[in-house]
Amino acid sequence: MFNELFQEKNVYRNLVGGRWIESKTGKLIDIYSPIDGSLVGRVPAMSKEEVNYVIKNANEAQKDWMNYPINKKAEILYRAAAILDERAEEMGKILTYETAKDRKSAVGEINRTADFIRFTADAAKSLEGDVLPGDSFPGTKRNKLSFVRRVPLGVVLAISPFNYPINLSASKIAPALMAGNSVVLKPPTQGSISSLFLAQVFKAAGVPDGVLNTVTGRGSEIGDYIVTHPEIHFINFTGSTDVGAHISEITSMKPLLLELGGKDAAIVLEDSDLELAADNIVSGAFSYSGQRCTAVKRILVVDQVADKLVELLTERIKKLKVGDPREEGTVIVPLINEKAADFIMELVEDALQKGAKRVYGEKREGNLIEPMLFDNVTLDMRIAWEEPFGPVLPVIRVNNIDEAIEIANKSEYGLQSSVFTKDIDKAFYIADRLEVGTVQINNKTERGPDHFPFLGVKSSGMGTQGIKYSIEAMSRPKAVVLNFNKDY
Repeated sequence: MFNELFQEKNVYRNLVGGRWIESKTGKLIDIYSPIDGSLVGRVPAMSKEEVNYVIKNANEAQKDWMNYPINKKAEILYRAAAILDERAEEMGKILTYETAKDRKSAVGEINRTADFIRFTADAAKSLEGDVLPGDSFPGTKRNKLSFVRRVPLGVVLAISPFNYPINLSASKIAPALMAGNSVVLKPPTQGSISSLFLAQVFKAAGVPDGVLNTVTGRGSEIGDYIVTHPEIHFINFTGSTDVGAHISEITSMKPLLLELGGKDAAIVLEDSDLELAADNIVSGAFSYSGQRCTAVKRILVVDQVADKLVELLTERIKKLKVGDPREEGTVIVPLINEKAADFIMELVEDALQKGAKRVYGEKREGNLIEPMLFDNVTLDMRIAWEEPFGPVLPVIRVNNIDEAIEIANKSEYGLQSSVFTKDIDKAFYIADRLEVGTVQINNKTERGPDHFPFLGVKSSGMGTQGIKYSIEAMSRPKAVVLNFNKDY
């Protein structure tokens, strides 16, 4: 099934207008594995002219696709989900090799994506419109009746990140397709091969030619061009806050759905179940080496239980397996590249110089960093505010609830927070005051279940995702007003 992806061994093509094509530029981007530096494959570096051709195909195909019955669209998505289930092990190996995601999590990403696609098809079939009588508004007679339904926006540009290149591509593609849009997928450089395999899954499931297209290339060469293209009608981007802010600035009035960075805090109160808190914090902070926007990235703990919590965290962190993601049970894996590791070590050195206590972890080999825990982190340290995107966890001690809330809200980010307490009144007191998209009570910060709303405020994003919410974001209401000749 995947053979047509290849131009030759390890050289991949893009899906454009239903065909797998190579770039006329002849330029290729080499993708190296974070695990051992070996070549995973090469993808085309497309030009601006080729981007024009892709978008033209997407626009033409969308005109027919928008008229497909919803149940027919759903059948295609069900087939795509079934193929993913069948190919989970095969695609999981590719994902592991390309992004250094541990085998269990990689296969889990494929399975979760299949579930997401099925649920999206179901949700789209159950969306309802409105019928509004005119005389419900003062001064209007009964001779007006408004039929309101949702219609597609046109061509959706889906830009996905390296850490979930399959799931966070599908979470854009599936709602866009069910809403009647065509899609241009711009995958991340590291993760582009996995994303191309996903595109082939949709093609094999029966997505019509031109309805789903892919563009690989260097952001420095085609990034600004594609997001500002006049025939791109909606942009769904997941990535860094800096890039998201830039897209927002240069796209003017184009509708956006942005999922950006986070500095998610775990607030631990004196009455919490510390064993539960420690389990969730370690899982939330260190899975996939912390390379997740929803990872726990700082702890705000009331001082009277801080020593005990640090002790429990240390016990658990010591047990995390570090190394090759292809080995069973590995949690701490190589970071996506050495640049990411360098940045983390900058934050670590700054914290140590300013008096933070290194509780555990100091080894680094290339882009593999063992899990690190720091106590007595103060607010003048960069690690208290900047997002490391790696296996480093700072502990900030606070005197009371209000101080924890104040520190949490001073962050430029507002994605999620966790609150650990046995007192439901305290939990809701804090939740009401935290400036974030989601508050988790007695659980780690995390995305999902995927039908829940997922959003960030401040520098963490724009708009609301989640299956129903994504479909609504990628469509718009359209009203048709029936005017009767006779007043009733």
